[in-house]
Amino acid sequence: MSDSSNELNLSQLGSHSETPASPQEAVLECVPNPHPDTRYVARFTVPEFTSLCPVTGQPDFAHLVIDYIPDQLLVESKSLKLYLSSFRNHGAFHEGCTIDIAKRLVEALSPAWLRIGGYWYPRGGIPIDVFYQSGDVPEGVWIPEQGVPPYRGRG
Repeated sequence: MSDSSNELNLSQLGSHSETPASPQEAVLECVPNPHPDTRYVARFTVPEFTSLCPVTGQPDFAHLVIDYIPDQLLVESKSLKLYLSSFRNHGAFHEGCTIDIAKRLVEALSPAWLRIGGYWYPRGGIPIDVFYQSGDVPEGVWIPEQGVPPYRGRG
């Protein structure tokens, strides 16, 4: 595992890696897309995303769904996990976290298309959902629904 990781210039895969202290310090590593001539969707589902309220310091929780159509690069999943984990001690509003993640992925990958759904659990009794899409969906690609039901509470 570490030999192929070294060939791809990956510093986190195949070795012990600490969670970065902040999203800014996190390194998103990329690998070549094995099928750059084919349009397809890759999905990451993050059901236990956490960050901190920038005002109260209390934890916030979200279910994130990230869909993207790769071009030349794929995001290496361990580096994505470490990047997303770095938000645990990061204070930002729901909208800031969701859009920061989208922009960082677009910057790192230059995907053909990217969409993120941030389904945040209630803060102050109000669930906040945040959605971003980088542009029109390329023609001829199946984009499944994200499958996260709206928040219904207890009743």
